[in-house]
Amino acid sequence: MSEKTTALVTGANKGIGYEIAAGLGALGWRVGVGARDDRRRTDAVEKLRAAGVDAFGVPLDVTDDASVAAAAALVEEHEGRLDVLVNNAGITGGGPQEPTQVEPATIRAVVETNVIGVVRVTNAFLPLLHRSASPRVVVMSSSVGSLTLQSTPGADTGPISAAYSASKTFLNAVVVQYAKELAGTSILINAACPGFVATDLNGFRGTRTPEQGAQVALQLATLPDDGPTGGYFSDAGPIPW
Repeated sequence: MSEKTTALVTGANKGIGYEIAAGLGALGWRVGVGARDDRRRTDAVEKLRAAGVDAFGVPLDVTDDASVAAAAALVEEHEGRLDVLVNNAGITGGGPQEPTQVEPATIRAVVETNVIGVVRVTNAFLPLLHRSASPRVVVMSSSVGSLTLQSTPGADTGPISAAYSASKTFLNAVVVQYAKELAGTSILINAACPGFVATDLNGFRGTRTPEQGAQVALQLATLPDDGPTGGYFSDAGPIPW
């Protein structure tokens, strides 16, 4: 079993996920780079290692049962446990997403990755997380998933989005249910909003850097044992549900 704190970040080959991996690696942690694209995953691992991070690649497609099971088996074989899981992989689904225009298949695909994928990965790695002294699960959500903000007149919650925004609301609800079920264990699970980050998901229109977007995940990954669980946070503090 690895003596180092070990983390796995899904969708870690680029953008916010890569910067989360880099930030955790800078703490001296061993970091698994979860990604489905072999070349991008390999390139990310090499780049992280060149920067001094103890990184290793984990082939992982969050929408595929066999891929997730194989990833969990790989981490178990080589690490023996998992201390931190960051569910970062996600998609927007493209447009249009007005509820009168969005294709049902688009909603289905977004929920499959952004919600069911998180459940699939989290459940597969829970046995390894239970072996950790201070396990943490970070779920990358978004403030656009806040029903409070979405229903507040004048609040800037981006374009109308019946797939992406709704998937993040769904995801937030799932995080609350996990926190209820895992109450009494040492696992702390929280939803995180990185802010409007310039990545390929939004055509690099965001106003924050991926490094800034990663900060909330680093905060939640390093919570003390008496830290919150079942919460919804940006790096500035709690977000209304």
